[in-house]
Amino acid sequence: MHITRRKTRQIRVGNVKIGGDAPISVQSMTIPSTRDVKATVEQIHLLEQAGCELVRVAVPDMESAEALPKIKGQITIPLIADIHFDHRLALKAAEVVDCVRINPGNIGAWWKTAEVIKAVNDQGIPIRVGVNGGSLERHLLEKYGYPTAEALAESALNAVHALEDVGFTNMKVSLKASDVHMAIDAYWLFAQQSNYPLHIGITEAGTAQTGAVKSAIGLGWLLSQGIGDTLRVSLAADPVEEVRVGFEILKSLELRHRGINVIACPTCGRVEIDVVRMANELEKRLGHITVPLNVSVLGCVVNGIGEGKEADIGIAGGEGVGILFKQGKLVRKVPMEELMETLIQEVEVMARERAAESGNGASASLSPHQADGGPKWDLLSQPPTPMPALASGRDREIPVLSNKR
Repeated sequence: MHITRRKTRQIRVGNVKIGGDAPISVQSMTIPSTRDVKATVEQIHLLEQAGCELVRVAVPDMESAEALPKIKGQITIPLIADIHFDHRLALKAAEVVDCVRINPGNIGAWWKTAEVIKAVNDQGIPIRVGVNGGSLERHLLEKYGYPTAEALAESALNAVHALEDVGFTNMKVSLKASDVHMAIDAYWLFAQQSNYPLHIGITEAGTAQTGAVKSAIGLGWLLSQGIGDTLRVSLAADPVEEVRVGFEILKSLELRHRGINVIACPTCGRVEIDVVRMANELEKRLGHITVPLNVSVLGCVVNGIGEGKEADIGIAGGEGVGILFKQGKLVRKVPMEELMETLIQEVEVMARERAAESGNGASASLSPHQADGGPKWDLLSQPPTPMPALASGRDREIPVLSNKR
């Protein structure tokens, strides 16, 4: 399947480009209270190691806002402030962060938003207009009766046009809902009427497994239609898992190529090695590598090479012997007790070689956004072109009402 990305404006959040021809970036959000600088920074460092490219922190009070400079000074990825209700927190945050997220449904009167716009404009940073199904404006709830995709799209369009009316266009937009269908429809409706970059996500998706499945379905559909410029997988779990799932979604659609992709056969009566244990151990021990490599762990010597021909490197085992293969060709036989360690060593060597070939030296764990756009292996596979009309029947016009009241 060939994916043609929707052509959007491009903005910058810190040193990360979003929209246009930039790679679809993966972000997450911290769990500790932002007032706890040490714990917040420690978690951000873990997220950075996992590949997180932007990080958002909650700013519920002035003490949290005052902690932002201390956090910003200890991290390397862009910092986004998440603001609700109190626009004064956004004014304070704008002094130091790389982006401010506000929700038009709860920020209050228009003059408060206007002050935030002036503050971010003075600093040259963007706004994320974050619309959420759980906090729509009262007049939209009265109009539609309850949160709907149309209500979300109208709320976002109202906010965008209100910002445009005062000359502000440095923004990205999100329209999140916990209902997969509602989120998909809301993003689709907005995407037909605006070319601002979209931050996509299924909010409150659920636990690690449930949320990953819901996010894969919702985000996968949007991405397959060319919709989405940056994403967060919202899980009731360690945020590092959000980053991992996000990259796996992008990798499965061949929109990003980062790190180890493990190809492992399912369990069956023919398997004579512990494929489950070995595949999981492989992902864990090679998690630091960001060079894209397909690595196979297969349980059948007879069919191993054939089944793993799409892999860069892999192993297969059975009947007391293992084999190592590269690019579908047998390299050598390996004693079963040495099979895993041999594979890990060979993958490390291959990753260093690939990194050197791409002009990034011997490092096998480079940031996807180094060198202002990322290493060669992480660029988009085709230039963006306007998204074609989709034959889905969603052809309703959304009325755009002024949000300045």
